[in-house]
Amino acid sequence: MAGARAEAGRALRRAVPRSSHATWDPAGRRSPLTLLEESNRGRLPDLVPIRDARMLASPFAYLRGSPGVMAHDLATTPATGITVQACGDAHLLNFGLFATPERNLVFGLNDFDETLPGPWEWDVKRLATSFVVAARTVGFDQPAGRRAAAAAVRVYREQLARYAGMRLLEVWYSRVDASAIIAMSRGRRRQEMADRMARAQHHTSLDALPRLTEPSGDGRRFLEEPPLLTHVEECHPGWVEEILARYRTSLPDERGMLLGRFRALDAARKVVGVGSVGTRCYVLLLLGDRHDDPLLLQVKQAGTSVLEPYAGRSRYRHPGRRVVNGQRLLQTASDIFLGWTSDDNARYYIRQLWDMKGSVNIETLAPADLHDYGRLCGWVLARAHARSGDAAAISGYLGTGDGFDRAVTDFAEAYADQTEADYAAFVRARGSASGDGGRGGSTNQRKGVGG
Repeated sequence: MAGARAEAGRALRRAVPRSSHATWDPAGRRSPLTLLEESNRGRLPDLVPIRDARMLASPFAYLRGSPGVMAHDLATTPATGITVQACGDAHLLNFGLFATPERNLVFGLNDFDETLPGPWEWDVKRLATSFVVAARTVGFDQPAGRRAAAAAVRVYREQLARYAGMRLLEVWYSRVDASAIIAMSRGRRRQEMADRMARAQHHTSLDALPRLTEPSGDGRRFLEEPPLLTHVEECHPGWVEEILARYRTSLPDERGMLLGRFRALDAARKVVGVGSVGTRCYVLLLLGDRHDDPLLLQVKQAGTSVLEPYAGRSRYRHPGRRVVNGQRLLQTASDIFLGWTSDDNARYYIRQLWDMKGSVNIETLAPADLHDYGRLCGWVLARAHARSGDAAAISGYLGTGDGFDRAVTDFAEAYADQTEADYAAFVRARGSASGDGGRGGSTNQRKGVGG
Protein backbone atom coordinates (compact mmCIF):
# COMPACT_ATOMS: atom_id res chain seq x y z
CA MET A 1 0.00 0.00 0.00
CA ALA A 2 2.67 2.51 1.03
CA GLY A 3 4.80 1.26 -1.87
CA ALA A 4 2.04 2.03 -4.34
CA ARG A 5 1.64 5.54 -2.92
CA ALA A 6 5.39 6.11 -3.08
CA GLU A 7 5.38 5.00 -6.71
CA ALA A 8 2.52 7.40 -7.42
CA GLY A 9 4.63 10.16 -5.87
CA ARG A 10 7.61 9.24 -8.06
CA ALA A 11 5.37 9.36 -11.13
CA LEU A 12 4.56 12.99 -10.37
CA ARG A 13 8.12 13.94 -11.24
CA ARG A 14 7.21 13.68 -14.92
CA ALA A 15 4.59 16.40 -14.67
CA VAL A 16 6.37 18.46 -12.00
CA PRO A 17 10.14 17.90 -12.21
CA ARG A 18 11.87 18.46 -8.90
CA SER A 19 14.19 20.94 -10.60
CA SER A 20 11.16 23.11 -11.48
CA HIS A 21 10.89 24.20 -7.85
CA ALA A 22 13.95 26.41 -8.35
CA THR A 23 11.88 28.77 -10.49
CA TRP A 24 10.71 32.16 -9.30
CA ASP A 25 9.13 34.31 -11.99
CA PRO A 26 7.66 37.64 -10.79
CA ALA A 27 6.09 38.42 -14.15
CA GLY A 28 2.46 39.41 -13.76
CA ARG A 29 2.42 39.44 -9.94
CA ARG A 30 0.18 41.90 -8.17
CA SER A 31 1.76 44.82 -6.36
CA PRO A 32 2.84 43.78 -2.84
CA LEU A 33 1.86 47.24 -1.61
CA THR A 34 -1.66 46.70 -2.91
CA LEU A 35 -1.85 43.29 -1.22
CA LEU A 36 -0.67 44.78 2.07
CA GLU A 37 -3.25 47.56 1.83
CA GLU A 38 -5.95 44.95 1.27
CA SER A 39 -4.74 42.99 4.29
CA ASN A 40 -5.27 46.09 6.46
CA ARG A 41 -9.01 46.06 5.83
CA GLY A 42 -10.83 45.33 9.04
CA ARG A 43 -7.81 46.04 11.24
CA LEU A 44 -8.01 48.59 14.04
CA PRO A 45 -6.85 51.85 12.38
CA ASP A 46 -4.92 53.11 15.39
CA LEU A 47 -2.76 49.97 15.39
CA VAL A 48 -1.91 49.79 11.67
CA PRO A 49 1.01 52.26 12.06
CA ILE A 50 2.52 49.89 14.63
CA ARG A 51 2.32 47.06 12.11
CA ASP A 52 4.04 49.24 9.52
CA ALA A 53 6.74 50.27 11.99
CA ARG A 54 7.51 46.70 12.93
CA MET A 55 7.69 45.62 9.30
CA LEU A 56 10.02 48.53 8.53
CA ALA A 57 12.60 47.19 10.98
CA SER A 58 14.27 44.85 8.47
CA PRO A 59 13.66 42.65 5.42
CA PHE A 60 13.11 39.72 7.76
CA ALA A 61 10.50 41.65 9.75
CA TYR A 62 8.86 42.55 6.44
CA LEU A 63 8.78 38.87 5.43
CA ARG A 64 7.17 37.97 8.75
CA GLY A 65 4.53 40.65 8.37
CA SER A 66 3.55 39.85 4.79
CA PRO A 67 2.48 36.18 4.61
CA GLY A 68 -0.34 37.13 2.26
CA VAL A 69 2.13 38.49 -0.29
CA MET A 70 4.15 35.28 -0.29
CA ALA A 71 1.00 33.14 -0.40
CA HIS A 72 -0.01 35.03 -3.55
CA ASP A 73 3.41 34.38 -5.07
CA LEU A 74 3.67 30.72 -4.02
CA ALA A 75 0.36 30.04 -5.72
CA THR A 76 2.11 30.69 -9.05
CA THR A 77 4.91 28.17 -8.40
CA PRO A 78 4.93 24.46 -9.31
CA ALA A 79 3.10 22.03 -7.00
CA THR A 80 2.48 18.30 -7.09
CA GLY A 81 -1.15 18.48 -5.98
CA ILE A 82 -0.47 16.53 -2.77
CA THR A 83 -2.02 18.44 0.12
CA VAL A 84 -1.35 18.50 3.84
CA GLN A 85 -2.62 20.59 6.71
CA ALA A 86 -0.32 23.49 5.92
CA CYS A 87 0.90 25.90 8.56
CA GLY A 88 0.49 28.71 6.03
CA ASP A 89 3.18 30.85 7.66
CA ALA A 90 6.10 28.49 8.32
CA HIS A 91 8.90 31.01 8.81
CA LEU A 92 11.64 30.12 11.28
CA LEU A 93 10.26 32.19 14.20
CA ASN A 94 6.95 30.35 14.08
CA PHE A 95 8.73 27.35 15.56
CA GLY A 96 9.62 27.08 19.22
CA LEU A 97 9.36 25.39 22.58
CA PHE A 98 6.08 24.74 24.33
CA ALA A 99 4.71 22.46 27.02
CA THR A 100 2.65 19.31 26.61
CA PRO A 101 -0.25 18.76 29.05
CA GLU A 102 2.14 16.48 30.97
CA ARG A 103 4.46 19.53 31.37
CA ASN A 104 7.17 18.13 29.13
CA LEU A 105 9.02 20.52 26.81
CA VAL A 106 8.79 19.82 23.10
CA PHE A 107 9.77 21.74 19.97
CA GLY A 108 7.31 22.36 17.17
CA LEU A 109 5.26 24.78 15.14
CA ASN A 110 3.65 27.36 17.38
CA ASP A 111 1.68 29.72 15.13
CA PHE A 112 -1.41 28.62 13.21
CA ASP A 113 -3.28 31.79 12.27
CA GLU A 114 -3.00 30.90 8.57
CA THR A 115 -3.35 27.11 8.76
CA LEU A 116 -5.37 25.44 6.00
CA PRO A 117 -5.17 22.31 3.85
CA GLY A 118 -2.84 23.19 1.01
CA PRO A 119 0.26 22.20 -0.97
CA TRP A 120 3.09 20.92 1.21
CA GLU A 121 5.60 22.74 -1.01
CA TRP A 122 4.36 26.16 0.14
CA ASP A 123 5.40 25.59 3.76
CA VAL A 124 8.79 24.21 2.72
CA LYS A 125 9.53 27.16 0.45
CA ARG A 126 8.50 29.77 3.02
CA LEU A 127 10.64 28.07 5.66
CA ALA A 128 13.70 27.91 3.40
CA THR A 129 13.25 31.53 2.30
CA SER A 130 13.01 32.69 5.91
CA PHE A 131 16.47 31.27 6.63
CA VAL A 132 18.05 33.06 3.69
CA VAL A 133 16.38 36.39 4.55
CA ALA A 134 17.21 36.06 8.26
CA ALA A 135 20.86 35.27 7.52
CA ARG A 136 21.17 38.33 5.30
CA THR A 137 19.38 40.52 7.84
CA VAL A 138 21.80 39.69 10.65
CA GLY A 139 24.81 40.13 8.37
CA PHE A 140 25.95 36.57 7.71
CA ASP A 141 27.84 35.91 4.50
CA GLN A 142 25.91 34.59 1.51
CA PRO A 143 26.71 30.87 1.96
CA ALA A 144 25.40 30.83 5.56
CA GLY A 145 21.79 31.39 4.63
CA ARG A 146 21.99 28.93 1.77
CA ARG A 147 23.48 26.25 4.03
CA ALA A 148 20.76 26.74 6.64
CA ALA A 149 17.97 26.66 4.04
CA ALA A 150 19.45 23.57 2.39
CA ALA A 151 19.75 21.85 5.78
CA ALA A 152 16.08 22.51 6.54
CA VAL A 153 14.96 21.07 3.20
CA ARG A 154 17.32 18.09 3.36
CA VAL A 155 16.18 17.07 6.84
CA TYR A 156 12.56 17.59 5.80
CA ARG A 157 13.11 15.11 2.96
CA GLU A 158 14.99 12.62 5.15
CA GLN A 159 12.44 12.72 7.96
CA LEU A 160 9.52 12.39 5.52
CA ALA A 161 11.12 9.15 4.34
CA ARG A 162 11.37 7.96 7.93
CA TYR A 163 7.76 8.85 8.71
CA ALA A 164 6.63 7.18 5.49
CA GLY A 165 7.94 3.89 6.89
CA MET A 166 6.19 4.25 10.24
CA ARG A 167 2.75 3.13 11.36
CA LEU A 168 0.14 5.89 11.53
CA LEU A 169 -0.01 5.80 15.32
CA GLU A 170 3.78 5.92 15.53
CA VAL A 171 3.74 9.10 13.47
CA TRP A 172 0.99 10.58 15.62
CA TYR A 173 2.77 9.87 18.90
CA SER A 174 6.24 10.95 17.71
CA ARG A 175 7.66 14.16 19.08
CA VAL A 176 10.78 16.28 19.08
CA ASP A 177 11.45 16.67 22.80
CA ALA A 178 14.04 18.46 24.88
CA SER A 179 16.52 15.59 24.86
CA ALA A 180 16.45 15.40 21.05
CA ILE A 181 17.07 19.12 20.76
CA ILE A 182 20.01 19.04 23.15
CA ALA A 183 21.45 16.04 21.29
CA MET A 184 21.39 18.03 18.03
CA SER A 185 23.34 20.90 19.62
CA ARG A 186 27.11 21.03 19.48
CA GLY A 187 29.85 22.28 21.81
CA ARG A 188 28.99 25.31 23.91
CA ARG A 189 25.54 25.50 22.34
CA ARG A 190 24.51 22.30 24.11
CA GLN A 191 24.69 23.96 27.52
CA GLU A 192 23.13 27.16 26.19
CA MET A 193 20.22 25.14 24.81
CA ALA A 194 19.77 23.38 28.14
CA ASP A 195 19.74 26.78 29.89
CA ARG A 196 17.18 28.13 27.43
CA MET A 197 14.90 25.17 28.12
CA ALA A 198 15.26 25.66 31.85
CA ARG A 199 14.12 29.28 31.42
CA ALA A 200 11.17 28.20 29.27
CA GLN A 201 9.97 25.89 32.03
CA HIS A 202 9.45 28.97 34.22
CA HIS A 203 7.66 30.89 31.44
CA THR A 204 4.19 30.35 32.88
CA SER A 205 1.16 32.38 33.97
CA LEU A 206 2.60 32.52 37.49
CA ASP A 207 5.84 34.00 36.13
CA ALA A 208 3.91 36.47 33.97
CA LEU A 209 1.80 37.73 36.87
CA PRO A 210 4.32 40.25 38.32
CA ARG A 211 5.55 41.23 34.86
CA LEU A 212 2.20 42.05 33.25
CA THR A 213 -0.02 42.95 36.22
CA GLU A 214 -0.04 45.09 39.35
CA PRO A 215 -2.01 45.01 42.61
CA SER A 216 -5.39 46.73 42.59
CA GLY A 217 -8.29 47.12 44.98
CA ASP A 218 -9.96 43.87 43.96
CA GLY A 219 -6.84 41.79 43.38
CA ARG A 220 -4.67 42.54 40.34
CA ARG A 221 -5.00 44.30 37.01
CA PHE A 222 -2.91 44.56 33.84
CA LEU A 223 -0.18 47.18 33.77
CA GLU A 224 -0.74 49.98 31.28
CA GLU A 225 1.86 50.12 28.50
CA PRO A 226 0.08 52.04 25.75
CA PRO A 227 -0.33 51.39 22.92
CA LEU A 228 1.00 47.82 23.36
CA LEU A 229 -0.97 46.83 26.46
CA THR A 230 -3.91 48.99 27.46
CA HIS A 231 -7.39 48.90 28.93
CA VAL A 232 -10.03 49.71 26.34
CA GLU A 233 -13.73 50.36 26.54
CA GLU A 234 -14.82 47.11 24.90
CA CYS A 235 -13.12 44.97 27.57
CA HIS A 236 -15.91 45.54 30.13
CA PRO A 237 -17.07 42.79 32.55
CA GLY A 238 -20.13 41.95 30.46
CA TRP A 239 -17.94 41.38 27.39
CA VAL A 240 -15.59 39.13 29.37
CA GLU A 241 -18.52 37.09 30.65
CA GLU A 242 -19.91 36.67 27.13
CA ILE A 243 -16.52 35.73 25.65
CA LEU A 244 -15.85 33.14 28.34
CA ALA A 245 -19.35 31.62 28.17
CA ARG A 246 -19.09 31.03 24.42
CA TYR A 247 -15.50 29.86 24.73
CA ARG A 248 -16.40 27.30 27.38
CA THR A 249 -18.74 25.50 24.98
CA SER A 250 -15.78 24.83 22.64
CA LEU A 251 -13.81 23.02 25.36
CA PRO A 252 -14.13 19.37 26.37
CA ASP A 253 -16.39 19.06 29.41
CA GLU A 254 -13.63 18.42 31.92
CA ARG A 255 -11.66 21.48 30.78
CA GLY A 256 -14.77 23.61 30.79
CA MET A 257 -15.28 22.58 34.41
CA LEU A 258 -11.68 23.51 35.20
CA LEU A 259 -12.13 26.91 33.54
CA GLY A 260 -15.26 27.45 35.62
CA ARG A 261 -13.23 27.30 38.83
CA PHE A 262 -11.38 30.50 37.87
CA ARG A 263 -12.88 33.98 38.22
CA ALA A 264 -12.15 36.81 35.82
CA LEU A 265 -10.33 39.83 37.28
CA ASP A 266 -9.30 41.97 34.32
CA ALA A 267 -9.05 42.27 30.54
CA ALA A 268 -6.97 44.47 28.26
CA ARG A 269 -5.97 44.86 24.63
CA LYS A 270 -2.49 43.60 23.74
CA VAL A 271 -0.47 44.12 20.56
CA VAL A 272 1.39 40.98 19.50
CA GLY A 273 3.65 39.81 16.68
CA VAL A 274 4.14 41.56 13.37
CA GLY A 275 1.63 40.32 10.81
CA SER A 276 -1.09 40.12 13.48
CA VAL A 277 -0.82 43.75 14.54
CA GLY A 278 -4.09 45.58 13.98
CA THR A 279 -6.30 42.56 14.45
CA ARG A 280 -8.16 42.38 17.73
CA CYS A 281 -6.18 40.70 20.47
CA TYR A 282 -6.95 40.75 24.18
CA VAL A 283 -5.58 39.21 27.34
CA LEU A 284 -7.70 37.98 30.22
CA LEU A 285 -6.55 37.63 33.82
CA LEU A 286 -8.30 34.91 35.79
CA LEU A 287 -7.56 33.71 39.30
CA GLY A 288 -8.26 30.45 41.10
CA ASP A 289 -8.79 29.94 44.82
CA ARG A 290 -5.40 31.42 45.76
CA HIS A 291 -3.60 34.65 44.98
CA ASP A 292 -0.80 32.61 43.37
CA ASP A 293 -3.11 30.60 41.09
CA PRO A 294 -3.43 32.75 37.94
CA LEU A 295 -4.55 31.84 34.44
CA LEU A 296 -3.65 34.24 31.63
CA LEU A 297 -5.56 33.72 28.41
CA GLN A 298 -5.02 35.31 25.01
CA VAL A 299 -8.13 36.07 22.94
CA LYS A 300 -6.86 36.50 19.39
CA GLN A 301 -8.92 37.41 16.35
CA ALA A 302 -9.12 34.74 13.67
CA GLY A 303 -9.90 35.65 10.09
CA THR A 304 -9.63 34.17 6.65
CA SER A 305 -6.35 32.31 6.06
CA VAL A 306 -4.03 33.98 3.56
CA LEU A 307 -4.06 30.64 1.70
CA GLU A 308 -7.80 30.57 1.09
CA PRO A 309 -7.85 32.65 -2.12
CA TYR A 310 -5.49 30.06 -3.67
CA ALA A 311 -6.14 26.75 -1.86
CA GLY A 312 -9.90 27.03 -1.34
CA ARG A 313 -12.17 28.08 1.48
CA SER A 314 -11.91 26.50 4.89
CA ARG A 315 -14.44 23.81 5.76
CA TYR A 316 -15.07 25.63 9.04
CA ARG A 317 -17.45 28.57 9.12
CA HIS A 318 -15.83 29.83 12.33
CA PRO A 319 -12.19 30.79 11.59
CA GLY A 320 -11.26 30.27 15.23
CA ARG A 321 -12.27 26.65 14.87
CA ARG A 322 -10.12 26.47 11.72
CA VAL A 323 -7.10 27.63 13.71
CA VAL A 324 -7.77 25.34 16.68
CA ASN A 325 -8.31 22.18 14.65
CA GLY A 326 -5.34 22.96 12.40
CA GLN A 327 -3.17 23.38 15.47
CA ARG A 328 -4.35 20.08 16.92
CA LEU A 329 -3.45 18.35 13.66
CA LEU A 330 0.00 19.85 13.36
CA GLN A 331 1.25 20.03 16.94
CA THR A 332 2.58 17.20 19.09
CA ALA A 333 0.26 18.20 21.92
CA SER A 334 -1.83 21.33 22.20
CA ASP A 335 -2.66 23.70 25.01
CA ILE A 336 -5.41 22.29 27.25
CA PHE A 337 -7.21 25.63 27.07
CA LEU A 338 -7.22 25.85 23.26
CA GLY A 339 -10.69 26.84 22.05
CA TRP A 340 -12.69 29.43 20.14
CA THR A 341 -15.27 32.11 20.80
CA SER A 342 -16.84 35.23 19.27
CA ASP A 343 -18.48 38.57 19.99
CA ASP A 344 -20.40 41.10 17.90
CA ASN A 345 -17.19 42.43 16.33
CA ALA A 346 -15.10 39.38 15.48
CA ARG A 347 -14.38 35.69 15.92
CA TYR A 348 -11.46 34.51 17.99
CA TYR A 349 -9.43 31.58 19.21
CA ILE A 350 -8.18 31.38 22.79
CA ARG A 351 -5.08 29.83 24.32
CA GLN A 352 -2.83 30.42 27.30
CA LEU A 353 -0.67 33.50 26.96
CA TRP A 354 2.46 31.98 28.52
CA ASP A 355 2.70 28.22 28.79
CA MET A 356 6.41 27.34 28.98
CA LYS A 357 6.91 28.91 25.55
CA GLY A 358 10.30 29.82 24.15
CA SER A 359 11.64 30.92 20.77
CA VAL A 360 15.03 31.52 19.21
CA ASN A 361 16.65 34.95 18.99
CA ILE A 362 18.30 35.02 15.59
CA GLU A 363 20.51 37.94 16.60
CA THR A 364 22.37 35.69 19.06
CA LEU A 365 23.02 32.84 16.60
CA ALA A 366 26.25 32.05 14.81
CA PRO A 367 26.07 30.73 11.23
CA ALA A 368 26.62 27.15 12.46
CA ASP A 369 23.76 27.57 14.93
CA LEU A 370 21.45 28.77 12.16
CA HIS A 371 22.34 25.63 10.20
CA ASP A 372 21.46 23.39 13.17
CA TYR A 373 18.25 25.31 13.74
CA GLY A 374 17.36 24.74 10.08
CA ARG A 375 17.75 21.00 10.61
CA LEU A 376 15.46 21.15 13.63
CA CYS A 377 12.75 23.12 11.81
CA GLY A 378 12.91 20.81 8.80
CA TRP A 379 12.40 17.81 11.08
CA VAL A 380 9.42 19.37 12.83
CA LEU A 381 7.78 20.46 9.57
CA ALA A 382 8.12 16.93 8.16
CA ARG A 383 6.49 15.50 11.25
CA ALA A 384 3.62 18.01 11.05
CA HIS A 385 2.98 17.22 7.38
CA ALA A 386 3.19 13.45 7.97
CA ARG A 387 0.40 13.69 10.55
CA SER A 388 -2.09 15.07 8.05
CA GLY A 389 -0.78 14.18 4.57
CA ASP A 390 0.47 11.24 2.55
CA ALA A 391 4.06 10.93 3.71
CA ALA A 392 4.70 7.97 1.38
CA ALA A 393 3.62 9.90 -1.72
CA ILE A 394 5.58 13.03 -0.77
CA SER A 395 8.64 10.95 0.07
CA GLY A 396 8.33 9.04 -3.21
CA TYR A 397 8.31 12.33 -5.06
CA LEU A 398 11.29 13.71 -3.13
CA GLY A 399 13.44 10.60 -3.53
CA THR A 400 16.82 10.04 -1.94
CA GLY A 401 18.90 12.51 -3.95
CA ASP A 402 19.36 16.20 -3.24
CA GLY A 403 17.74 17.54 -6.40
CA PHE A 404 14.73 18.95 -4.59
CA ASP A 405 16.91 20.38 -1.81
CA ARG A 406 19.03 22.31 -4.30
CA ALA A 407 16.00 23.51 -6.25
CA VAL A 408 14.20 24.91 -3.21
CA THR A 409 17.39 26.51 -1.94
CA ASP A 410 17.78 28.25 -5.31
CA PHE A 411 14.16 29.41 -5.03
CA ALA A 412 14.80 30.67 -1.50
CA GLU A 413 17.70 32.81 -2.64
CA ALA A 414 15.72 34.20 -5.58
CA TYR A 415 12.72 34.95 -3.39
CA ALA A 416 14.99 36.53 -0.77
CA ASP A 417 16.12 38.92 -3.52
CA GLN A 418 12.45 39.61 -4.24
CA THR A 419 11.73 40.18 -0.54
CA GLU A 420 14.54 42.71 -0.28
CA ALA A 421 13.22 44.55 -3.33
CA ASP A 422 9.69 44.52 -1.92
CA TYR A 423 10.99 45.73 1.43
CA ALA A 424 12.79 48.63 -0.24
CA ALA A 425 9.55 49.62 -1.99
CA PHE A 426 7.71 49.34 1.33
CA VAL A 427 10.27 51.63 3.00
CA ARG A 428 9.88 54.20 0.22
CA ALA A 429 6.09 54.07 0.58
CA ARG A 430 5.86 54.07 4.39
CA GLY A 431 8.95 55.94 5.54
CA SER A 432 11.06 55.01 8.57
CA ALA A 433 9.82 53.56 11.87
CA SER A 434 9.56 55.97 14.80
CA GLY A 435 7.81 56.56 18.09
CA ASP A 436 5.95 54.05 20.21
CA GLY A 437 4.95 52.06 17.16
CA GLY A 438 8.53 50.94 16.72
CA ARG A 439 8.94 49.50 20.22
CA GLY A 440 9.96 45.90 20.03
CA GLY A 441 11.10 46.56 16.49
CA SER A 442 14.47 44.83 16.51
CA THR A 443 15.26 42.10 14.01
CA ASN A 444 13.85 39.51 16.38
CA GLN A 445 10.80 41.72 17.01
CA ARG A 446 10.06 40.56 20.56
CA LYS A 447 8.00 37.76 19.09
CA GLY A 448 5.37 37.50 21.80
CA VAL A 449 2.58 35.21 20.71
CA GLY A 450 1.50 34.92 17.13
CA GLY A 451 2.97 35.94 13.81
